[in-house]
Amino acid sequence: GQSGLGKSTMVNTLFKSKVSRKASQPGQEERIPKTVQLESITHVIEEKGVKMKLTVTDTPGFGDQINNENCWDPIIKYINEQYERYLREEILITRKRKIPDTRVHGCVYFIPPTGHWLRPLDLEFMRRLSKIVNVVPVIAKADTLTLEERAEFKQRIQEDLKTHAISVYPQEDFDQDPEDRALNGRIREEIPFAVVGADQEHQVNGKRVLGRKTKWGIIEGE
Repeated sequence: GQSGLGKSTMVNTLFKSKVSRKASQPGQEERIPKTVQLESITHVIEEKGVKMKLTVTDTPGFGDQINNENCWDPIIKYINEQYERYLREEILITRKRKIPDTRVHGCVYFIPPTGHWLRPLDLEFMRRLSKIVNVVPVIAKADTLTLEERAEFKQRIQEDLKTHAISVYPQEDFDQDPEDRALNGRIREEIPFAVVGADQEHQVNGKRVLGRKTKWGIIEGE
């Protein structure tokens, strides 16, 4: 997604860690590169005793240029390179016992909360991405929309995805089992997810919650 949609904040909210690139000190201005410059950050996160190695690849500045022709090329090239690298390791005669897996397993695509239709740029990029990676579209900064606007925007996005034959996660290939089909059906109704990112905790009813404080209340990020 484009700059300023809260991509880094959202990733940090999801994993409750400073996983994605942010200013190193509070109050320090965050310098966002103006070109599409891919940055990967690997982080070992632990939850309930389970350790997971997570790599977040950030794409700052996507679609910010005056001329956005082929601006998706570096991102698509990067994803394909990771598949090729894994395959090269896999076909070696003397294979490593554990091949480092740098493949991109999912792409969270941030949509600006305009409340209108999807931009041609977003549609074209998602169409290309959906052929090589699991795409999860999300409405960024969803607290800027009213509940009615959000519901209408979701419906418009779902129509856009259908019209342009863009297959997002979970794909129909995953519907082989009846239970999976029921679960995936419920998930598809919620796509695109409406998200709010926050990296500050606030006190609500005696407990600390991640959220954003406004004049009229606290928007919980979890």
